[in-house]
Amino acid sequence: MSVDMRTFENIRSLMGARFINTIKYFLEDGAKAVSAIEEGQRGGDAAAMVLPAHTLKTEARQLGAYNLGDLCDDIEQCARHLVETQERPDDLLTKVAQLRAQFRDVTTIFQRETNPLQQPCQKAVFGRAAR
Repeated sequence: MSVDMRTFENIRSLMGARFINTIKYFLEDGAKAVSAIEEGQRGGDAAAMVLPAHTLKTEARQLGAYNLGDLCDDIEQCARHLVETQERPDDLLTKVAQLRAQFRDVTTIFQRETNPLQQPCQKAVFGRAAR
């Protein structure tokens, strides 16, 4: 699974009502970060990839999306190296191509876990919740 549900549930419990907004911002900002990383790779601009990869890495890991965080870490570290050596990020194409799919998987899980319409409901039995 691409999200550690124990971490996800722990942060949900700690944040309470603020959690839904945190997920909303993660999904919005994450989509922008993925696009910025893709644009940097296509444009040959490794420097443009560093900050969005760093930000997405941190936010993903905080919410339990460790695989996504690790991929962003790889992209960030490689991009930093390429900035130092003044090389184009052509070799990052494969990792960047994996990024959108992993982000989409995490997005699907987060939406499923936070959408009350997609939560399984418990059937009431004579006024009591079923066990």
